[in-house]
Amino acid sequence: MTSVPSIFNNTPVGADVADPAERVHKSTLDQNDFLKLLVTKMSAQDPMNPQADTEFIAQMAQFSSLEQAKSMTADMAMLKSQQEVLTANGLIGRNVAVTGSDNKTIQGMVTSVATNDGAPEVVVNGKNYSLDSVSLISPFTASV
Repeated sequence: MTSVPSIFNNTPVGADVADPAERVHKSTLDQNDFLKLLVTKMSAQDPMNPQADTEFIAQMAQFSSLEQAKSMTADMAMLKSQQEVLTANGLIGRNVAVTGSDNKTIQGMVTSVATNDGAPEVVVNGKNYSLDSVSLISPFTASV
């Protein structure tokens, strides 16, 4: 009997595992898992009745597209985060109106930028406010 490699770890299916806690289960499959499944399926198919490879190629193309979409989504999230930091830094020294947690409008100068769980916050009158709470930005005024 030949053993078939498992997609969840490197232990062949049917082989004794010393400690079940050592097995690693994935909640999603990636391109490498798909390739392992493909090789397993192709090695187990009947040579007298082979399956068309166009089906595998189409599935591989879909997997590639999915991987690229996931990568692009992550890149866009990182770009958005960096843009928020740049926007917050651009507000330093500017007078702004922010909406507090009690829905009152507070006006003051942004003195610095802090981060909370990776999200930038402007510091106005010594208190942190999210970038979303900024409702008005006043233009710079020249000092005389």
